[in-house]
Amino acid sequence: MPIYTRTGDDGTTALFGGKRILKCEELVDVYGSIDELNSWIGLVASYLDIPDVQQFLHDIQADLFVIGSTLAGGSIDFDGAEKRVKEMEARIDAMETELPKIHNFLLPGGTTLSGHIHVARSICRRVERQTVALAQREKGVNKGMIKYLNRLSDLLFTLARFINNNAHVEETAWIGKPRQKF
Repeated sequence: MPIYTRTGDDGTTALFGGKRILKCEELVDVYGSIDELNSWIGLVASYLDIPDVQQFLHDIQADLFVIGSTLAGGSIDFDGAEKRVKEMEARIDAMETELPKIHNFLLPGGTTLSGHIHVARSICRRVERQTVALAQREKGVNKGMIKYLNRLSDLLFTLARFINNNAHVEETAWIGKPRQKF
């Protein structure tokens, strides 16, 4: 079976149930961003040498497919959101026990892997904003999805810090600058 179907050559895509909508519609933009986030998480997982965390990220990738499918009208119910949020919180809490306290905002970066994680985190925040906006106009956006995405960005932030800490790379605090006259 070829990868191409030619059905989207007119700028439309199909939702579950067969309804076709323009590829530029808000809903398609949201699950396109979910796909982008999923790809970045896959990239991050490919660089990790911690099998447990790598597997957890693969589980998150599967969750993101469920979220995207649900938004596209699929009958998949994302009941596992609350359980996964609790798992993310437990992992965040465990990583934080090994991290120094933060007193400032941190500039994204550090190791290459941490930088990639920060990109995934910022995409996750965009997906969260888009999902919140979609929830204001559309039915079927499970509030658990929004909570899930919020906690996922927290997990990614903490994971980036954890990776830097384990690599003995110091984080860069954002101190701000005195106001300058232009």
